[in-house]
Amino acid sequence: MSSKGVLWWNTRLSLLYAFGIWTMLGSIGYMKFSGHLEDASGKKEEEIEERKEEKEAENLRQAVHDNGYFKTVVVYKKDFVPYSTRISNFISRFRREPGTEDK
Repeated sequence: MSSKGVLWWNTRLSLLYAFGIWTMLGSIGYMKFSGHLEDASGKKEEEIEERKEEKEAENLRQAVHDNGYFKTVVVYKKDFVPYSTRISNFISRFRREPGTEDK
């Protein structure tokens, strides 16, 4: 690559970097000015506990598996049919003899 090409790429990447930095700084300034970056610690602990209780009441059919590394929430929906059963039922429709129907 010639020296002209190197200078062209250097200029191009410098402009891209400058655009990214100004965008980031402008976004942080906007968020700070508009109040979106305020701490969430202003919420009362009681409100947080009430919301947790409401969520638990809504999702009575859920299982929470929690350990030190991750938290998994499994929600059991009413009248849910597993995909393996759906596929099995679909395939078994083609294996039945003609004239037999599900009742």
